[in-house]
Amino acid sequence: MARKMLIDGEVEKANKENTHYDFDLFVIGAGSGGVRASRFSAQYGAKVGICELPFHPISSETIGGVGGTCVIRGCVPKKILVYGAAFGAEIEDAKNYGWELNERTDFNWKKLLHKKTEEIVRLNGIYKRLLSNAGVKLFEGEGRVIGPNQVELIQLDGTKISYSAKHILIATGSRAHRPAIPGQELAITSDEALSLEELPKRAVILGGGYISVEFASIWRGMGVTVDLFFRKELPLRGFDDEMRTVVAKNLEGRGINLHPNTTLTELTKTEDGIKVRTDHGQEITADVVLFATGRAPNTKRLNLESVGVELDNRTGAVKVDEYSRTNIPSIWAIGDVTNRMNLTPVALMEGTCFAKTVFGGQPTAADYNHIPCAVFCIPPLSVVGLSEEQALENSNCDISVFTSTFNPMKNTISGRQEKTMMKLVVDAESDKVLGASMCGPDAPEIMQGIAVALKCGATKAQFDSTIGIHPSAAEEFVTMRSATRQIPARKPKANI
Repeated sequence: MARKMLIDGEVEKANKENTHYDFDLFVIGAGSGGVRASRFSAQYGAKVGICELPFHPISSETIGGVGGTCVIRGCVPKKILVYGAAFGAEIEDAKNYGWELNERTDFNWKKLLHKKTEEIVRLNGIYKRLLSNAGVKLFEGEGRVIGPNQVELIQLDGTKISYSAKHILIATGSRAHRPAIPGQELAITSDEALSLEELPKRAVILGGGYISVEFASIWRGMGVTVDLFFRKELPLRGFDDEMRTVVAKNLEGRGINLHPNTTLTELTKTEDGIKVRTDHGQEITADVVLFATGRAPNTKRLNLESVGVELDNRTGAVKVDEYSRTNIPSIWAIGDVTNRMNLTPVALMEGTCFAKTVFGGQPTAADYNHIPCAVFCIPPLSVVGLSEEQALENSNCDISVFTSTFNPMKNTISGRQEKTMMKLVVDAESDKVLGASMCGPDAPEIMQGIAVALKCGATKAQFDSTIGIHPSAAEEFVTMRSATRQIPARKPKANI
C-alpha cells in the first residue's frame, strides 16, 4: 500500500509539472504492449507519440513494423501455419469417416505463404488505424533514449529529430538468439522460417522450447523430414514433466525424429545442403537449419545505459518494479524487453496497467497469477497455474494429482493412435485446484475456461459438482474422481 501511494504521488507530481514537453508520453516500439499502452494513455487524455521501424516480415535492427513480433512474425503467422499443417493429418483421418479421396492431394506452400503475408499486412494496417483513431502520433524510424525526458528518432533518410516527453515507455520486445556455433550464419531463426520462399524437404531444428516443437509440428505436417535436437531429456523445460513426456511421444508419433541430450557443434555448406555435426559425432544433411534457442530483450541500440537505466547483466533486460518503472522515474518498460513473463497477453496487461498507473490515477501492478498459455505443437499443450513440480516446490501441504489419459472419440473411427492427457494438481488440505494441464486437440480453447475457474479460486469439489458436456473431451476435467497419486508435503530444511 505504501509503495502504491508513493507511485501515485510521484506520478501525479510529474504530470502536474509546468515544464513544456512535446509529448506526455513517447513510446519506443509499436508491438502489442506499446500499442495498448499508447491507446489507453491517449484515452486518458495524454498526448502520445510512438515510433516503430518500417514494416517487413523478417525483422532486423532497421526493420520491424507496427504490430510487432506477435502480429508480424510470431503468434499470428505461426498459428496460420499450424492450421495449414494440421489439414494433412485431418485429410488422412477423413478417409475412415467415409470421405473418398480419389485424386492425389498436394500441398502448395507458396499459396499458404501468400495468404499468411496478406493477413499480416492487413493486421499491420489495422494496428496503424487503431493508433490513428486513438489520436496517437506514429513516427516511422528508430528510437533511442538520449535523456530522462528526451527521445531521438532516426528517420528513414538518416535524419535525426529529438522529442521531449514527460514519460518514456520502452516496448521494443525481443529478438531471436543465435548460439555461437561455427557456421551459425547458415542457420535461420523463426523470422525467416515464417517466410521461406521454398518449403524444405529436410529440416534440422535446434532447441527444446515453444518455437522448436511448434515448427517441428508445422514442417512435419507439411511432409518435411524433421530432426529435433535439444539439450535436456525432454522438450519444453519448465512445463509439467508428465505433460512434456506426452508431447515428446506425440511428436515422435507424428514422425518427428527426436534427439534428446544433444546439441549442434558445427554447420558446413555442402553441394547437397547444410551438413550438421552434433556433440555425439552424428552428421545429418538438411536443406534448412532452424535455431530456436530462445530470445533476447531488444535493448542494444536504445542507449539506455548511457542515460542510467539499469539493465540485467545476464540478459540485457530492462529492470523494472511492479509498476513497470525503471530506476529513472520518467522511464518505464513493458513486455518482452523486461523479460518477466514473455507472452503477448501479458504485454497487453502490462500496457493497460501502465496507462492506469501513469495517466489514469489508478496505480495498478500487473497480476501474474493463473496466466494460461499454450504450445501450438500438433496436438497442442495448454496449461494454467502450477505444474506438479512447482506445486511441490511452493506448497507446504500434501498434493493430490488427478490424471486422465484416453483415446479421443474422433480417433476411435479415424484409427489415429494418439492419446489425450489431462491433469489437475490439487492442494489436499484446502481442496483448491493449483494447476491444470492438457495435451490434446482443442487444449487451448478448453484451458481458457479452466483459467477462469482457477482465477476464481475453484476447488476440486466444485469441479466434481460441475456437469460435463457429453460427449466431449472437456468433460474429463469434471469427471476425474479418484486421485492418481497423493504426494506428501516436502519437509522444511532443518536449520543448521
